[in-house]
Order: sequence, then structure tokens, then C-alpha cells
Amino acid sequence: MVKSFNERCYDLLRRVPRGRVTTYGEIARGLGCSAFRAVGNAMNKNPYAPEVACHRVVGADGKIGGFASGCEHKIELLKMEEVEVVDGKVVDFEDKFFRFRVPKTL
Repeated sequence: MVKSFNERCYDLLRRVPRGRVTTYGEIARGLGCSAFRAVGNAMNKNPYAPEVACHRVVGADGKIGGFASGCEHKIELLKMEEVEVVDGKVVDFEDKFFRFRVPKTL
């Protein structure tokens, strides 16, 4: 069975551990594309939340960005995972940033 783009996004997001964040662009890169806006759309439609933790997806600069149940709720969920947010941005973003390992093509 071929998985939809959204399902492939959720599969990748399941790999982001508690206490870490990733970006829309990083998920797109992990899928081998540059469709970061489509990733954002998939996160907005996530039927598996909170098990598939779309609150762990932030902007490329660490800004919180949108969240279906509101940015304040996203910040609360991140804080529960010991991800500090100040002025709408993840503190120590580079240390918290989760990158996907993408196999090199020949």
C-alpha cells in the first residue's frame, strides 16, 4: 500500500523524541522534497495528536508558528517536555533541533 504524503509526514514525526523539536522544512527534507508548506498542512490535519506530537514542529528559526488548538497550548505542551519557549521562540533551538538521517543517494 502506498502511503499518502500526510501519513509519511506523521511516520517521520513519530521519530522525534520527547524534549526535542524539528521543523516543517526538516520533515520535508526527510521526505526528499521541499514541500514544507504541505508539511504544515499535514500537521494542521493530524488525526493522531497527541500521540503523533505535531507540537514538536516549529519554524526554521525556532519560532512556534501555528497550532490547531492555539499557540499557547503548543507552548504548554513543549514546556511539559522541558522545551523552554521565550518570546515565541524555542530557547537553545540548535540543541533541541532533531534532524532526520537521510540516506545518501548514489
